[in-house]
Amino acid sequence: PAGAPSVTEEEFNWLLKEEVHAVLKQLQDVLKEASRRFSMPTPGFENQLKQENFILGSSTMDQVKGVLTLQGEVLTQADINLKVAKSSQVLHFQFREDKQWKLQQIQDARNHVNQALQLLSSRDESYHFKSGAEVNKLMDGVMLQLTRARNRLTTPASMTLPELAASGLMKMFSPPIPGDVMVNFYINLSKLCLTVYQLHVLPPNTTKNFKPAGSSVLHSPGAMFELNNNRFEVSHVHKVECVVPWLSDTLVFFTISLQLCQQLKDKVSPSKHSHTLLVMT
Repeated sequence: PAGAPSVTEEEFNWLLKEEVHAVLKQLQDVLKEASRRFSMPTPGFENQLKQENFILGSSTMDQVKGVLTLQGEVLTQADINLKVAKSSQVLHFQFREDKQWKLQQIQDARNHVNQALQLLSSRDESYHFKSGAEVNKLMDGVMLQLTRARNRLTTPASMTLPELAASGLMKMFSPPIPGDVMVNFYINLSKLCLTVYQLHVLPPNTTKNFKPAGSSVLHSPGAMFELNNNRFEVSHVHKVECVVPWLSDTLVFFTISLQLCQQLKDKVSPSKHSHTLLVMT
């Protein structure tokens, strides 16, 4: 009968009105939870971010042990012990009192989550979606922000050794970091990572084939670079890490949110509804 397809049209309009908003509400709740993880307050001091200490490396096994204090996206303190290879000397250095180090990856991830939330809040329950394509467009926008947020946590910045040597991080410690040591901090998935490089100067007359290393998240022993007319080689690399539980939560929330977006996209996709129309005509 000629009027039959309108039932499906009605169903689809109901879907756009009711079900879409139900899923958007669910999505918003999950993302609010994710966003909250980035700024947990101190119990009893609601306007102060919670500080957490993370111990990286075991004092017995590792040459490096670090105690890092994380407050939201900021490392407020880093206390590092390094057992120097060859000698039994232990170097100890920590952030100067006036210094803090921002973990840009966490800040960027948080900003992307908040941008996704802004997109959703611009389409509250009173908003009437005109078409499946419009819902699709909103979901694409949200998914883009969530994918970017996740990628910031899963892909630390790649750096050359001279870039690392020139980084502001090297000037933050007291006592100052010796010239043959370099450190780096980054996030990888839900882990807070500390890498310490020990270097030695290549003598000018060395017959070693000098080949400067490219850009990398983690350089290997044997990597070479040039800085201020001196040539260096990485002799030892120590990497220690520790899981940050709230970052694990956040990554789970990203996965759930991306699945919800995809499910909603599938529901409103034209192909799902056109075949019912064809059958009925």
